[in-house]
Amino acid sequence: MEYLLSLIIVCPLVACLFIFMFDDSGAKRFGRIISFIELILVVVLWISYRANISDVQFFTKVFLIPQLGIDYIVSVDGISLFLIVLTAFIMFIANIYLQRRDNAKPFVVCLLSLEGILMALFSFQNVLFFYTCWELALLPVLYMVGVWGSGQKIYIGLKFFVYTFASSLLMLVSILYIGYLCYEQLGSFSFDLNVWLNELQIPLELQIWLFLGFFISIAVKIPIIPLHTWLPHIYSEAPALGSVMLSALLSKMGTYAFLRFSLPLFPDASVHFMSIISVLAVIMVVYAGIIAFKQKDIKKVIAYSSISHMGIVVLGIFSFNGEGIGGAIFMMVAHGITSGALFLLAGMLYYRTSTRHIDDFGGVAEVMPHYSTLFAIVMLSNVGLPLTIGFVGEFLSLYGYFQTSPIVTAFAGTTLIISASYMLYLFKNVFYGDTTKDVVLYKNLKDLYFKEYCVILPIVAIIIWLGVFPNTILKSMQTSIQQLIGTMYSNSQEESTKQHLYRVNGGLIINSFENTNNDGGVEHE
Repeated sequence: MEYLLSLIIVCPLVACLFIFMFDDSGAKRFGRIISFIELILVVVLWISYRANISDVQFFTKVFLIPQLGIDYIVSVDGISLFLIVLTAFIMFIANIYLQRRDNAKPFVVCLLSLEGILMALFSFQNVLFFYTCWELALLPVLYMVGVWGSGQKIYIGLKFFVYTFASSLLMLVSILYIGYLCYEQLGSFSFDLNVWLNELQIPLELQIWLFLGFFISIAVKIPIIPLHTWLPHIYSEAPALGSVMLSALLSKMGTYAFLRFSLPLFPDASVHFMSIISVLAVIMVVYAGIIAFKQKDIKKVIAYSSISHMGIVVLGIFSFNGEGIGGAIFMMVAHGITSGALFLLAGMLYYRTSTRHIDDFGGVAEVMPHYSTLFAIVMLSNVGLPLTIGFVGEFLSLYGYFQTSPIVTAFAGTTLIISASYMLYLFKNVFYGDTTKDVVLYKNLKDLYFKEYCVILPIVAIIIWLGVFPNTILKSMQTSIQQLIGTMYSNSQEESTKQHLYRVNGGLIINSFENTNNDGGVEHE
């Protein structure tokens, strides 16, 4: 089991080397086999993970260039575990769904290479390697958009690349400076995250600048308004699976970076900027939701909906307590599954009709009843209906931030009304509108094919299962979340930061280096 995590990273990357030995049909079958093997390995990782242990697990370290602090270090904890599970599941579904009959080999390479890169990104503890994967993840999606996209695909792809690559350079500068800070304080370069967390002292003034370097890069990736202008265009013009990759997986890279780096490394700066980021998160929720209501393109509605829901995730992260952070991680998984399913369903409809314009539809439920029923279930999860996966993460994130500001939480809570408005408007007009608009469009419509059932039914099952039994994943992440909060408390240098963390966590912070009472909580004077 020691090298299981490394095997999970290497498996899809090595498989890419053999894909061009097959024809297009064989490449698709090979991709499905590899993604299924990868999913099995990840399930074994999940089963083997021990939720009651606070330390990272499946730790592997190989020294490469010790003089420069460049080592191969991988591990997993309760925060990264379910993003790895989400990646494996979405990639398996994507390989099953792949419709392309010609030129399929490079598409399969894009899917498998992106899977390997994301597995590495969620596992690496060497921050330079993390940054390498952060940049490499752009390339498969950029290729998908540039080759198989529609409309102004080259312009949109370049805009996406320039936004994300240029902003990421600020993260690189911050990473290199922290490595140099290790040299100044410890006598040697190091990019080991554990060394940064446990041995490095970063003054508040420096924390603020380094936090901003990370934040701008992360804000583009999520994206946080006003750095979102690249997203609606690329989501709508990318092929269906490209939109799934962007929404379900790549947007989670940013929120994961908040949890893995920004909060524990720069706790004082995180609390310092909490109010500003919370306002931006509320703007994401309200503004993007209102814009979604005005869209006429089905994929643009889903794209703006994605921005709105990621605002709730950001708010949960900056609650700095177990409920909020746990809700944010749960919602990252829920959003990945729900938004991915919506883009797949939109792709299935576009595949049949060659249009995504809402006004072109009406009465689809009459000719595609099974498709309509499954779309309704996924839509209700996106709205946040109780007993679906979408409800749990939203509720916990908002409940967590309620400890900080009931007023901000009330504004963010309007997401339940706003999301219901635009999703029900879309559903009504597409599935129960006027069927006389285009007789030719409807008479040839067929309900779901067998392969499409195989794609959507597992997603619907997970939406209902995790909505009813959220502890399936919530329980395994709690120890790591408390460890994260304890690290923030221990690394904070400002008394106001400690007081805030103490207050929003109800006076109990686990695993701090401060004096602990008999309950394992911090005694704060």
